[in-house]
Order: sequence, then C-alpha cells, then structure tokens
Amino acid sequence: MSVQSFDLLLQDYCAHLESGRGYSAHTVKGYRTDVIELFAFLEKQGISKISDLQLEHLRDFLYELTQKGLSKATMARKSASIRSLTAWCFKYGLIEADPGLRLRTPKTARTLPKVVGRESIEIIFSRLESMATEDNPGGLCDRLAVELLYATGARVSELVGLNVADIDYSRNLVRVLGKGGKERMVPFGTPARDALDAWLRHGRSQYANEKSGDALLLTSRGGRVGVRQVYSLVAGLLAETPTGVAGPHSLRHSAATHLLDGGADLRAVQELLGHASLGTTQIYTHVSIERLKESYKIAHPRA
Repeated sequence: MSVQSFDLLLQDYCAHLESGRGYSAHTVKGYRTDVIELFAFLEKQGISKISDLQLEHLRDFLYELTQKGLSKATMARKSASIRSLTAWCFKYGLIEADPGLRLRTPKTARTLPKVVGRESIEIIFSRLESMATEDNPGGLCDRLAVELLYATGARVSELVGLNVADIDYSRNLVRVLGKGGKERMVPFGTPARDALDAWLRHGRSQYANEKSGDALLLTSRGGRVGVRQVYSLVAGLLAETPTGVAGPHSLRHSAATHLLDGGADLRAVQELLGHASLGTTQIYTHVSIERLKESYKIAHPRA
C-alpha cells in the first residue's frame, strides 16, 4: 500500500470514528494524530501495506515512543488508538488477524481528581455575582457558565454546545449531549436558574445577532462561546482562591464529590455525569474517603 493509500485509509478511519462511533471532533483529532505517527513509523520501517502489519511492529513503535519520555497516560492513550485502528482494519478485511488484541497497555498511575474546596467555591461565585449586572452581559454569561458547570457536572465541551432549546424551564432540567452522541437530562438548582434567568432577560439580547443561532452562551461578537474561553475563565477564577491552579474539569470533579459527600447515590451521580461505566464514577468515592480520613486526622483527639 502506497503513502497515498495510507492517507486514504486514515480518511476512511476518521470518517468511521465520526459517523460510526459518534466521537467528537476533539477526540477524532487525537486518534488521527496517533495513527499518523504510527503510519510514519511503518513507512520508516519499509512497510508499505497495512496487510503486512504485525504485532512486533506495534511493539517496536510503542518502544520508540517510550524512549521519548512520554508519560504512562499518553502511552496508554496511544495504545488505545492503535487497538481501535487494528480492530477496524480487521473488521473490514484489511488485515487477516488483529495484532492489537495482544498489545499490552501500560498501566497508568491512578491519581485522585482535584476537587475545589467549598471555600473556593464561595469565593468564585461571590466574585461572579458581583460582576453579573444588567449593564455587563459578559459578567452575566460568565456567571451562568460557571453555575451550570458546577450545578450539572457537565464537561466544558457539553456546556458550550448547549442551546436555548435544551433548557426545560418547567422542571429545571437541561438536555446535555455527551460522548458518543448520547443525550441525558440533568437537573440544576436555584442559583443556576437565577443566573439563567438574568442572562436570558438582560444579557443574551445584547450579544445576539444573525450568527448566534440558538446557542445559549455567546461571546461579545454573537458567536458561540468556545472551550478555551471557558477554560481561561475558570482557571483565572480558581487561581485566586485557596484551590490554586485548576481547570474547569475540576468543577465537574467537585460536583460529583460534593454530591457523594452529601449522601447522593453512586448510580445517580453516574447518570448525572454521563459515565458509561460505574467504575469510572467510583473514583469519586475514593476522593470522599480521603477527605474523610483527612478530617479524621484533624478532628479526632486520638487520630
């Protein structure tokens, strides 16, 4: 198979990820980058046909990557990308056997997610509320973005994809489009409802124009708010709190942890976050246990 054929194979594979698997553009971009690296390695080894791919080639590729000092998490992701590619090639008869089935994935060190403390939560919302005035639509939008992130535990990509029509005002629910195109209905509380009402009544109309469409969160130019904008907002707010440097995903971690701390059912939290596996949600039980242990050490006289 020629270099051009590798290019065509890459195009077909990425199209499969987008349409067949329903992956987001960001996820497809990551897979694409990993596969391009693999194809470049194979070409250096003189391999011009995907049908000649063997397990040894994949192992050699991963070994070369480890020599670059990549983290275990990065190596695990690249291994997953390779296995996805080979499984697809095997399914459509491009290779006689799937070498990815025997490819070992490096185990990643399991670290507990960073949780924003309640003191920091109060600080950032106090600041946001002071900026959310009728003559400051940007402040109204910022407040709503952070309120929804913490109230719903949504991913940033899910937040920026929200439309006005996704809000169920009668039941205080928001329809979220998650990974793999899966929809879920997520509740939100009074503070988020207040922020939503203020934005829709006084803020959104000041930014909306012909290109706004039905997007819920808008920039000053009327376009849909992007992931980077939300990241910068949340990171800037948290940097000035006891929590310190952290991104918007920490609000998702915090929502889950605080719910479990308050007695919420693990499966309910799984549904809220849109996790396909309960095992993914269980990491937050470890966070709660660690917080309990820390509190015990501080408060118990015989700890």
